[in-house]
Order: sequence, then C-alpha cells, then structure tokens
Amino acid sequence: MGETQHRIFATPFAAIHPLYVRKVERKGHTRAEVDEVIGWLTGYDELGLALAVAEGVDLETFFARAPAVNPNATLITGLICGIRVEQVEDPLMQKIRYVDKLVDEVSRGKKMSSILRA
Repeated sequence: MGETQHRIFATPFAAIHPLYVRKVERKGHTRAEVDEVIGWLTGYDELGLALAVAEGVDLETFFARAPAVNPNATLITGLICGIRVEQVEDPLMQKIRYVDKLVDEVSRGKKMSSILRA
C-alpha cells in the first residue's frame, strides 16, 4: 500500500458492512435497506454482496469489482463526517463517502425513493 492511500481502502468490506447494518438497525431500519442502497450505488445484487463479504475483499477491490456504479451517484450531495461528498477528489474515497451518506440517510428515515435519487 502506497503512502498516498488511505488505510480505509485496505479495510475489508466484511468489516464495514456490519457497522452500516448496526447503525440503521438502531434506528429501526434493516439490513435489506442497507443492501438496497449499496446495490443501487454499485450494481451488486444480493449474491454479489454476500460473495464480497465471504471473500473478505477490501474496499478498493469491492469498488473495483462493482458491476456498475450508478450514473446518478453524482446526485448524492451533502456532508458526511464534516466533508462535502461532492467535493471529495479521490474517486475511491468519494464512493466510500457516497455509501456512508446513503446509509446515513437510511438511518435518518429518509424515503427510499429520495435516497435512490428517483
């Protein structure tokens, strides 16, 4: 891993996914909702997500293998961890922040049609 890479890139998706699920479940939402927004963004289906978890792929690989990043991802805007997601320069970090933002919107109870930029 080069010095310019963020440590998060090497973090296994399998370590991050349960954190997303716990975050939304605390607010009365479900794993299915988390998987729906991740699938919308990345093109992964239920089997693809399960394989990414089972194989222990890191976030860099997870996004590199994403079947189809949604063209409407650029409509995801706002703050996450004090950073505007639309201004993140590193493409991989931006995708990670997009997921963070979508999961945050699920946990806050935003309507799914709005989260999925329909």
